[in-house]
Amino acid sequence: MRGAYLPNIAVIESIREETPSEKTFTLRLLDGATISCIPGQFIMLSVFGRGEAPFCVGTAGQDMPGLDITVRCYPEGQVTAGLHSLQPGAYVGLRGPFGNGFDVDALHGKDILFVAGGIGLVPIRPLIHYVLAERNRFGQLTLLYGFRQPSEMLYRDELAAWRARDDFDVQLTIDEPHPDWEGPVGVVTTLFPDLQIKASNTKAIIVGPPVMYPFVVAECRKKGITDEDMIFSLERYMKCGIGKCGHCAIKHKYVCTDGPVFTYAEMREMAEP
Repeated sequence: MRGAYLPNIAVIESIREETPSEKTFTLRLLDGATISCIPGQFIMLSVFGRGEAPFCVGTAGQDMPGLDITVRCYPEGQVTAGLHSLQPGAYVGLRGPFGNGFDVDALHGKDILFVAGGIGLVPIRPLIHYVLAERNRFGQLTLLYGFRQPSEMLYRDELAAWRARDDFDVQLTIDEPHPDWEGPVGVVTTLFPDLQIKASNTKAIIVGPPVMYPFVVAECRKKGITDEDMIFSLERYMKCGIGKCGHCAIKHKYVCTDGPVFTYAEMREMAEP
């Protein structure tokens, strides 16, 4: 049961600073072990002496020697602050992957609208990788990505490469005017009015801070996207990752095992009073 109950040991191969508060850690499993993940799944990562916490996988594939995770440092967070203090060559524990992830087969033949806010781009990134690698299986692709200020943009090089493509419409916006920014200004929903989509063939993949969700739902509905075609990845406090501790329960659902990916129609049934 190693991987579900007992962590595998991984070494930090490299660390890339994305923003002043976020880093991407490339992890490699020891002794030739491999891991298989689908976009949207998560792992439980142990920083020895600090604790364990869930993180979305930043890469997906079969029988990988390791994976990437992008982590925001919270100064008061034992695990995130501990992880950010480590250097390449340090060891961590890794359980998983867990969760349902995105149903990529259900997206084949569809137009895809990605909507990301802040660090919500992290779980969307491996799905974008998959879609671009299988580009002929999908229709129109659009990414709307909002963040607070230019210094908080994740994956700058990848975003530049995506924007350079003629088959991927990537639109970026920041919350408030900034002297280093010449693009659109406003929260991510300000990009919706000029959006041209075919609602009947569109799946919306939405990840970001929960406060943005009602506003994105409203904009999607205005465009004619149904609740069943809006797909979210939820954040919830998870301790075990396998549906035993109950920390992530929402009514009859466990975010760690039934999610973290849910349609908005499912989320409405889970709504808490």
